[in-house]
Amino acid sequence: MTVVPSQSPAPDTAPDTDGDISGAATVPAARAVTPAGRGTGPASASASASRKFLARAALVTASLSIAGSLLGLVRDQSLARLFGAGSDTDAFLVAWTVPEIGATLLIEDGLAIALIPAFSMALARRARGEPGDPVRALVAATLPRLCLAFAATAALVAAVAPFLVQVLAPGLPDPRPAVDCTRLTAISLLAFGIAGYCSAALRAHRCFVASGAIYVAYNTGIIASMFLLGRTWGVRAAAVGVAVGGCLMVLVQLPSLWRQLASRTPAVEGTTGDAQERPVRLALIAAVLLFALCRQSQVLVERFLASSLPSGAISHLNYAQKVAQIPMTLSLMVCTVTFPVVARALADGDTERARDRVERDLVLSSCVVLTGMGAVIACAPQMIELLFQRGAFTASDTVATADVMRVYALGLLGQTLVGTLVRSYFSAGRPSWYPLAVMAAGITATSVIGAVAVRPWGVAGIAAANAFGITVTAALLLTGLRASRRGSPHSLSLRVRPVLAELSRPVLATVVATAAGAFAASRFASPVAGLAAGVLSVAGVFAALCLALGVQGSASAVRSVRTVTRRLTHGRFR
Repeated sequence: MTVVPSQSPAPDTAPDTDGDISGAATVPAARAVTPAGRGTGPASASASASRKFLARAALVTASLSIAGSLLGLVRDQSLARLFGAGSDTDAFLVAWTVPEIGATLLIEDGLAIALIPAFSMALARRARGEPGDPVRALVAATLPRLCLAFAATAALVAAVAPFLVQVLAPGLPDPRPAVDCTRLTAISLLAFGIAGYCSAALRAHRCFVASGAIYVAYNTGIIASMFLLGRTWGVRAAAVGVAVGGCLMVLVQLPSLWRQLASRTPAVEGTTGDAQERPVRLALIAAVLLFALCRQSQVLVERFLASSLPSGAISHLNYAQKVAQIPMTLSLMVCTVTFPVVARALADGDTERARDRVERDLVLSSCVVLTGMGAVIACAPQMIELLFQRGAFTASDTVATADVMRVYALGLLGQTLVGTLVRSYFSAGRPSWYPLAVMAAGITATSVIGAVAVRPWGVAGIAAANAFGITVTAALLLTGLRASRRGSPHSLSLRVRPVLAELSRPVLATVVATAAGAFAASRFASPVAGLAAGVLSVAGVFAALCLALGVQGSASAVRSVRTVTRRLTHGRFR
């Protein structure tokens, strides 16, 4: 999906919003949007076109996210079937800590948060007709240096792999497989860095197809490598797949990025906005990357504590997380689509529009993750049995994984809120150290509670500590936005009390829906029937209660689903 940013269409050349989704469409400048109900002129038409674009972008991103998540499940199923939940799998998962942190820093919450505002600013300057091409200048100034940094980091990780394994999991009986896997996965850091850069640039250009397909490519590489090399290389084949998948992430995005950089968007006269040139500052990158690293250190804490438990504990925690995090991944697709919109609105000085967008995103993403959280808690045993109980993954592994997954799911709302709120702190392209401070507070809470709870409750105690720590972080991030610099034309502040009041309604609906889903799932001996009954009960009760409680956007969401269903049916049978 390619969109020419901030190019206001002429009255007689309105964008064809019903055209092909992979084509180009125009999105109006942030200041051109008028509040709902104020007129029906070109500005209102542009606002309607922008909303349709966001809806289509969200649909594309959701489809690709679901495809990537499904392939991620196939990847984990393949890992469980080929290598089970024993010492070999534990060794790989310890090594996988490196690419997991790399993905967070370089693709998800790191470079994207730092670079999308920078690219949005460059696009705003390009639209004003400044000489040269600010976007190409930004790439020339940043990409070569970052590539050198990525390569040096990968080489350093490979060199110190034995020390890393000792620090991450000192309780492993044989660290050699973990060291080998760590050296192989270190290659992925260079690929992840380039892939994250490409993804940030494409999303700032409102191109979501290639950037959304990266995890499809990544998981495809891992699955293929495990089956092709698993017999001869053992669990090390999965580590090779991580490196291969990282390279595929880059290759799937390069053609789209090259097209964006090879053609300059014509300057548009009359474009409004007061964007000023601000280079990507080291302080901004440092603040974003340190926050992302601190957040990802939750995994380090969990695996450090779990390494002292019997073999398989790290694997049970990993499988539980991978399944439980699917609702969170789907909920954050909303921010993936709208973050460039918020960044561009702030670049144009339209803080009110940015605030309204973020507040709507908070409620919508929370509803998505709460629905998934209810289904995970209600149907955990059925999910794990259907997904993993085969080959080397036994029935006892299913019970242990389902128990920890239910506890871990309690922190999903906090995970989603953190992922949504942190973008608000960096969407103006300025460094902020407050998110790092509150994330450190959350990690401290996770570490202390986990150290205390791991002995009496094992892996469940670690999962409970994770849920508590991330919820504390989410509460502090939300409170901090209330105290933002309200006088600054490029800062963002939220109406915290109305947001909390709005979030309390879907939380209440989730409690009732989860109880209904657990009851329905327990009525069937078959895991397939139990899962179907539980998920349908959770979804139906949650949707009905949201409508009854007047949750923001619930009625419009139902209308959107009906519209999409009608269009899909028409497209299928015409």
